[in-house]
Amino acid sequence: QVQLVESGGGLAQPGESLRISCVASGNILKISSMAWYRQAPGKEREEVAAITTFTSGGSANYADSVKGRFTMSGDNSKKTAYLQMNSLKPEDTAVYYCQFNLLTESWTAGDYWGQGTQVTVSS
Repeated sequence: QVQLVESGGGLAQPGESLRISCVASGNILKISSMAWYRQAPGKEREEVAAITTFTSGGSANYADSVKGRFTMSGDNSKKTAYLQMNSLKPEDTAVYYCQFNLLTESWTAGDYWGQGTQVTVSS
């Protein structure tokens, strides 16, 4: 059974930084992509950052709202994704979810989600 577990959320003041992590476990054969989403109260879930290929270094794509402030990295061998969040703003407050598209050892492919970690930015 595949599980994704996020950690590292919490409370930060505007301008501060937080780093969240996501580790996958279980019978995983291959991870094709990694992404971070967030959902603020009363809003739809939105994609924040994604690594869609791990060839050529696996660079990430970002939503305009976080570009230049957030940095996503992924370690396929460790089945781990990170999101470094700098210069945090109150509007970054949300539950952050990781999503991996992966293939299991039973040859089942699909998107798997973590349980979410709360990030609150407030003075």
